[in-house]
Amino acid sequence: MDLNSITSIQRPRVPADFPPYVEGDAILAGGTWLFSEPQPHLRRLIDLAGLGWQPLTVTGAGLSIAATCTIATLDALEPPVSWTAADLIGQCCRAFLASFKIWNMATVGGNLCMGLPAGPMISLTAALEASCLIWTPEGGERRVAVIDFVRGPLSNALMPGEILRSIDIPVSALTMRSAFRRATLTPLGRSGVLVIGTRTDDGRFALTVTASTRRPVRLAFDDMPDRAALDARLSSGIPEALYYDDMHGTPDWRRHMTLEFAEEIRQELAGAAS
Repeated sequence: MDLNSITSIQRPRVPADFPPYVEGDAILAGGTWLFSEPQPHLRRLIDLAGLGWQPLTVTGAGLSIAATCTIATLDALEPPVSWTAADLIGQCCRAFLASFKIWNMATVGGNLCMGLPAGPMISLTAALEASCLIWTPEGGERRVAVIDFVRGPLSNALMPGEILRSIDIPVSALTMRSAFRRATLTPLGRSGVLVIGTRTDDGRFALTVTASTRRPVRLAFDDMPDRAALDARLSSGIPEALYYDDMHGTPDWRRHMTLEFAEEIRQELAGAAS
């Protein structure tokens, strides 16, 4: 869609090229949402493409994902064999159920910044304890955990003029065991429920709930709970008002499926440990 209110496009090549923030600015990465509907409040686009960020960086510390990394590039990653949780990358990429055109344009950072409940890059990075590296307008930087960065639909922790630079996943999370469950109302529908479980070698267990809730929720346990304890924690950790309500699922259905998937994941990861 043409954005006929735009009067200027800036293409910084280095951080010093970023113009001072003014109301009406928008950051352009993939643009798959930005150009999908009218944006009459916008006046200027700041295009990140010219910065030339390395999409993926694998080190002994883990995986660094540039905010401009596309879904197609992330899905094509060949991770080290020791990254036992790396299956989640492909599983979450395929949760988009998008065309190849979207896969080759949509970015990981854009998915997080949108904050939509069904955003599968939110599911992936929240479950793997990732943090966001944020550039500030003053030239500094700060870090925010993904679980705190995403605040709800179209809401995130960025302040005016700040830029999401990268999303960093620690190797300690990438080497956990994992389990993935997802539900939609139709065979090719948007995620209505997406639940990921992880377990460390020393028995710590975590459950990350997305798609069914307005923001990601991660519940951590020192050891594997029984079903009653898990259900109780889900009930106390996710208030009724936090379950999302739209055409892709009612709150009651989402809550029911979240509880069912949580128990399936608990059994799967408990069995894997034994």
